Amino acid sequence: MMLDLALDLLITALVIGVALWTIRTRDDFAAIVGFVAYGLLLTLAWARLAAYDVALTEAAIGGGVTGVILLRASVRLKPVTTARTPIGVRVLVGLLCAVISAGLAAVVLLPVSPPPSLAADVRSHLASTGLGNPIAGVLMAYRALDTFLETVVVLLALFGAWSLTPDRAWGGRPGAPIPTASFGPLPLFGRLLIPIGVVIGIYIVWVGADAPGGKFQGATILAAMWILAMMAGLTEAPPIGRWRLRLLLAAGPIVFVAVGVAGIPLAGSFLAYPEALAKPLILLIEVALTLSIAATLGLLVAGPPETAPGTEL
Repeated sequence: MMLDLALDLLITALVIGVALWTIRTRDDFAAIVGFVAYGLLLTLAWARLAAYDVALTEAAIGGGVTGVILLRASVRLKPVTTARTPIGVRVLVGLLCAVISAGLAAVVLLPVSPPPSLAADVRSHLASTGLGNPIAGVLMAYRALDTFLETVVVLLALFGAWSLTPDRAWGGRPGAPIPTASFGPLPLFGRLLIPIGVVIGIYIVWVGADAPGGKFQGATILAAMWILAMMAGLTEAPPIGRWRLRLLLAAGPIVFVAVGVAGIPLAGSFLAYPEALAKPLILLIEVALTLSIAATLGLLVAGPPETAPGTEL
C-alpha cells in the first residue's frame, strides 16, 4: 500500500513538474519534447487508474502522433519576436487558471455521495451490442455521435493542413520528396519493424471489442508504420489529388453515417443498431474508421505538398 501511494505521488509530482517546465520553456523543440514526456506520464497516470483504453489513446495520440506533428510544424514556422506580456495580464491569467484548477479539484476530491452514474444501466444493456468492452460499447452505442464527430474533426485538421499547399503544388505528394532508399539502418529498421507493427495495430483494433484497444489506438500504430516507411524511403505518400485516397479518407465517416441512417428503419432511430446485427455493424464501422484515421494521421504528419505534381524525385 505504501509503495503504491509513493508511486502515485511520484507520478503526480512528475506530471505537474513537466507541465510547468513545458509552459515555462521558451525553446520550441524543448517544449515539444516536454509535451511528449507529459503525454507519456499521463499514460502512466491513466494506467494507475485502470483506465487502460484512455492510457492507450494518450500514449498513441497524445504522446506519439501529436508530438511528431508539432515537430513538423515547428520546423515550418519562422522565428518571431513577441512583446513581453504585461504583468497584470499574467496575474489575471494565473488567477483564472487557479480558480479553474480549484474547481476541478473540488469536483474530484469532494464528490456527491453516492455519485450520479449511468454505469449500471449501461452494463445491463451492454449485452445487446455484443461487445465485451464497456468503453467500446459506450463510444459506439451511447455516445456514437460524439465518436463520429471526433473522426470528422481529425479529417478537418487534415483539410486545414492541405490548405497551406501552394497553388503550384496542389495535387502533388505531401511533404518534401524523399529519395527511395534500399540500404542503410533506417530502411533495415523499417523492413523489420513495419510487419510487426501492422500486426499489432490490427490486433489492437480487433481486440477492442472485448478488451482495452480500439480504432484510434490501432489506427495510430498503423499510421506510425506508414510514416516510418515514408521516412525510410521505402514508399512515398500518394498525391492528394487521387480519388482513391480521398475515398479512403472519407470511407469511415461515410460508413458511419450509412449505418446510422439504416438504423432509422431497422431500429427506430439514427445511430441505433438492430440487436441481431449490432456487433457486425459496429465492427464494420470500426474497420472503416481505422483505415480512414490511419490514412488521415499519416498524411497530417507528411504535411501539405511542397512540389508541383509530376516533379517529385
